[in-house]
Amino acid sequence: MRFCLLVVAKSPVPGQVKTRLCPPLSPGEAASVAAASLLDTLSAALATPGAVPVVALAGVVRRGDVREALAECVVIPQRGSTFAERLVHAHADVARLRLPVLQIGMDTPQVTPALLESCAQFDEAALGPALDGGWWALGLRDPLRASVLRDVPMSRADTGARTLEALHGLRVRTLPQLSDVDTMADARAVAAQVPGSRFAAALTRVAAVAR
Repeated sequence: MRFCLLVVAKSPVPGQVKTRLCPPLSPGEAASVAAASLLDTLSAALATPGAVPVVALAGVVRRGDVREALAECVVIPQRGSTFAERLVHAHADVARLRLPVLQIGMDTPQVTPALLESCAQFDEAALGPALDGGWWALGLRDPLRASVLRDVPMSRADTGARTLEALHGLRVRTLPQLSDVDTMADARAVAAQVPGSRFAAALTRVAAVAR
């Protein structure tokens, strides 16, 4: 089955990404960790059977390795003044593909092609809860139904529950729960799950500072 794998991402620019890792990390170190997370996510997306990877990107990419990875995907600019609005517009922009959509972010570098392929199997909708009360994945048979996100408060402990409420009327499959990377504790826990990843290697490089 073909589906759109929509990755919502921000360019890993120091001072603009993973700021909750600072301190103990410097803005540059946090950006390196974010870049590694994005690269691992894109690698998984590109290797997922049936997936058409589309990246909704905010910011200007300056890193060569990230530019190379993005060159293998369809890249669209994020639009909107709030995160919720950017999600709504990103889903609307990929609706022209006439494919079901599985949307993820760049904060779960532990995802695998097998997991993503499995998560794309749903009838009307799917929601992947995050350990912090948010969500890491949203699946929609009709991406225009993402318009309900406009009124959902984001980045809160009840974002997952509020999103599920907003999807009322749809059959929603509950996906596996994952931890996204917001804090150093999150980063260490995720790195331990994927010790051979770029993400784990990047975190190891800054381990002396992160202790």
